[in-house]
Amino acid sequence: MSQFLQQLLNGVFLGSIYALIALGYTMVYGVLRFINFAHGDIFMLGAFTGLYAHQLLGASLAALPWPLAVLAVLLIAMIICATLGVLIEFLAYRRLRDKPRLNVLITAIGVSLFLEYTAQHPAVFGPTQQPFPSLIPKGNIGGLGGLNVTLTQVIVLATTLALLVGLRFIVMKTKLGMAMRALSLNPTASSLMGVNNSVVISFTFGLGSALAAAGGILYASLYPSIEPFMGVLPGLKAFVAAVLGGIGNIPGAALGGFLIGITETLVAGYSDTLGIPSGYRDGVAFVILILILLFKPAGLLGRSEREKV
Repeated sequence: MSQFLQQLLNGVFLGSIYALIALGYTMVYGVLRFINFAHGDIFMLGAFTGLYAHQLLGASLAALPWPLAVLAVLLIAMIICATLGVLIEFLAYRRLRDKPRLNVLITAIGVSLFLEYTAQHPAVFGPTQQPFPSLIPKGNIGGLGGLNVTLTQVIVLATTLALLVGLRFIVMKTKLGMAMRALSLNPTASSLMGVNNSVVISFTFGLGSALAAAGGILYASLYPSIEPFMGVLPGLKAFVAAVLGGIGNIPGAALGGFLIGITETLVAGYSDTLGIPSGYRDGVAFVILILILLFKPAGLLGRSEREKV
């Protein structure tokens, strides 16, 4: 039982990061009805932004208590990546809003490859792995019996939950959130009611990119080694999580992220019992995607919609 609880906790901590990335996918899809496959690379840029912000502000951050230092790095990465997300939407996607979906999909893949291979250039980040600084003090949480839970894992989960609550508040209680929901239902009607669709779409990209940057910082805190292709696999798994929960559904994306993280960790922890090599843990998410598309294409919390011809 203790082993099961340990693996379950590890899955929750990992799934919380998938949930943050999945929220970006699901918000963009909810508003524009397309998948931004460059989103995983914003996750990577968030981790590198945190690394260089820590290097540039090392002396100033050292003078702060560590929670404030972590918050400062997190906010810097989120602001820079939010700005980059808005810029990508303006330069790459805005002119394609009324074009066929295939055009937008190909463009998204192109933007993803551009970010990955630009990051590999020696003048940018370089192709080699780089160690991520320890923003959070190392140490285990006591009083949990035989369970091994680190302070970093607790901070990661607490930060994720705080961001999820903040996102829920923005979407449900603010004017921009109301505009996002109106735009997702009927772009033409929202425009006629005075909503500036371009501003709302840019805000959606910026908000999703900020969450991806936070996910990059948290992921690098758990696994302190970063490189230009680090966002590919987590980004694909987060996409599966968004589909699992119901693409376009914010609570569904969060639920899907946690479920993917828990499933992946349990498969790795019980690989001998299940007869599945632990290296297959990454393939589990895509098996789940196939099953979802076969038996419940709308996802766990999604709703099937009829399209009028």
